[in-house]
Amino acid sequence: MKKTIRLKNQKIEYKLRKSRRARRLRLAVYCDGSFVVTAPRGFDFSRIEEFIVQKAEWVLGKLDFAKKRGRSLTFSRNSGKEYRKLKHEALSLAGRKTSEFNRIYEFKYNKVSIRNQKTRWGSCSKKGNLNFSYKIALLPEKYVDYVIVHELCHLEEFNHSPNFWNLVARAIPDYKEIRKKIRKL
Repeated sequence: MKKTIRLKNQKIEYKLRKSRRARRLRLAVYCDGSFVVTAPRGFDFSRIEEFIVQKAEWVLGKLDFAKKRGRSLTFSRNSGKEYRKLKHEALSLAGRKTSEFNRIYEFKYNKVSIRNQKTRWGSCSKKGNLNFSYKIALLPEKYVDYVIVHELCHLEEFNHSPNFWNLVARAIPDYKEIRKKIRKL
C-alpha cells in the first residue's frame, strides 16, 4: 500500500508491506529510487512512522544517492524483460568465471544459476549451489570477478570472518576497494 510521510520538509512516498514472516521493521531504498518499508502484521502504524522519522537521515541519504546515480547501469526492479534478455549471458559469464577462479580454490560446488535477485549480487547455499543476479552481466569485469570469488569462498567459510576475507584476497587482493564500490551500486 502506498503511503506518504514528511521527512525534514520533504514529502516522501513509500510502499508499506505487511508480512507475517517479518519479525522486525525493515527499510529498503532500491537503486530505482523506490522506498519500501516492511513491517510485521499487526504492527502499529504510528510506530512504523516513528521509526521512519528516526531513520530520516539514512532514508534521505539513500534516496538522494539513488537520484544522483540515476540509471547508469540501467538497474530497475521491474525488469522481467531485461532478465530474460541477459539471463543466458549472465549464466555463461558466471559459469566461465566460476570455473576459472575455482582452479585457485578447488572447492566442490553443485550448480551455478542465475536469478532475478533484487538486493543481492550473489548467494551460496549450504548445498553448495552458487546463485548470481543476472545483473552481473552489466558489471565491469573486476566487479564480476569479486562477486564470483566472494560466493566461491563461502563454500569454505560460510561467514565473513577474517579467514573468509583471506580466502577472497588470494584471488582478489584489492577486494576492499572493489567491495566499497560495489556496495554503492
